[in-house]
Amino acid sequence: MANIVIVGTQWGDEGKGKIVDLLAEYADYVVRFQGGNNAGHTMVVNGEQFISHLVPSGILQGKICFIGNGLVVDPEVLVEEIDYLTGKGIAVGPENLKISERAQVIMPYHKMIDNAREKMKGDKKIGTTGRGIGPCYEDKACRRGFRFVDLLDEAGFKEKLDTVIPEKNFYLKEFLNDEPVDADAIYSQYSQLAKRLAPYVANISVELYDAARQGRQILFEGAQGTHLDIDHGTYPFVTSSNTVSGNACCGSGIGPKEITGVTGIVKAYTTRVGAGPFPTELSDDIGDAIQKKGAEFGATTGRKRRCGWLDLVILRNSVRLNGITGLVITKLDVLDGLESLNICTGYEYKGKLIKDFPASLDVLAECQPVYETHPGWAEDVTGIRNFDDLPENAIKYLRRIEELADAPIHIVSVGPGRDETIVLKNEFV
Repeated sequence: MANIVIVGTQWGDEGKGKIVDLLAEYADYVVRFQGGNNAGHTMVVNGEQFISHLVPSGILQGKICFIGNGLVVDPEVLVEEIDYLTGKGIAVGPENLKISERAQVIMPYHKMIDNAREKMKGDKKIGTTGRGIGPCYEDKACRRGFRFVDLLDEAGFKEKLDTVIPEKNFYLKEFLNDEPVDADAIYSQYSQLAKRLAPYVANISVELYDAARQGRQILFEGAQGTHLDIDHGTYPFVTSSNTVSGNACCGSGIGPKEITGVTGIVKAYTTRVGAGPFPTELSDDIGDAIQKKGAEFGATTGRKRRCGWLDLVILRNSVRLNGITGLVITKLDVLDGLESLNICTGYEYKGKLIKDFPASLDVLAECQPVYETHPGWAEDVTGIRNFDDLPENAIKYLRRIEELADAPIHIVSVGPGRDETIVLKNEFV
């Protein structure tokens, strides 16, 4: 039996969707444990592209999928996504998609607050997706949120809604200068959504516990990346949940002894969407070339991703924080044709070399990356399926990553398709 957590090691967008889709073949259950529809996973199967924001990627493999209690869920978006996948010929129903009764519900005012705040901040905005994720997590923390179990209780939902709306409208009107929301309209809309989603709602903690006892294999699908973690990321330019592997337990309702491995996904270079520090960012022709060749646009927002050299300071940080047992290198093919490649091995700060990621953004702003330069390769790697057949310089580049990160590489992705992959080790088998 193997229960594996998949996490991003950078700032998200590392290609987790493809790897979850790949490994889901060997799992019985696939579980999302944090975030919301601010994440987007893009999969390419038989030349056709699929994008999911809430439904775990394992749905493409016909696996039983769970949306954990650690998520904040926009029910309207979830219904749209179920219909989208169904329209693509993917079977999605209560028998293979289950929502935790404890998952928090994103309300219309959460999205309005999110967008109005960003507008007020102007140039100092954080760069949220505007999906209401942060405000929903805020209400969860201050015990003013709605869970799916609350949504299914019509009378209780209406009573609680009537107590919350006056506060939200005061904040919207008096502080954010926005329009108020209508409690009756929200009640009507969400009551209909609740009826549609009621068959999907379950106690997934119990179901996962029973599955583990029966020797089923479980894949835990993380969203975003380690350095967007609310505690361990580049705060405040982070997401509103814990993205590290430890939250797989909290966000799904299982104990840590059930986890047998942690797979960290890392691009062969580094990208970031939105605002926030990025020490190895390339604001030159090479950065532009990587962005274009890698089609680096956010799956959720469509925003252009900032691109830079591979940063081993943040990768080492991720290996430690997540307890990573194996790495997956994605988008190696994007580096084809570059004459040379740089790997950041540390930061220079006020004349001193530091190798651990600083918590202070002021310190980080003054850090200059310290690079090792490696020769590139001219060959096209997309058709290669065996590690030893890779160009010699590509192999040296990957082995150096293993050495610096102190973690073994298990998989190398050389293209967007499921089959464009080199598997060195599969922790499920």
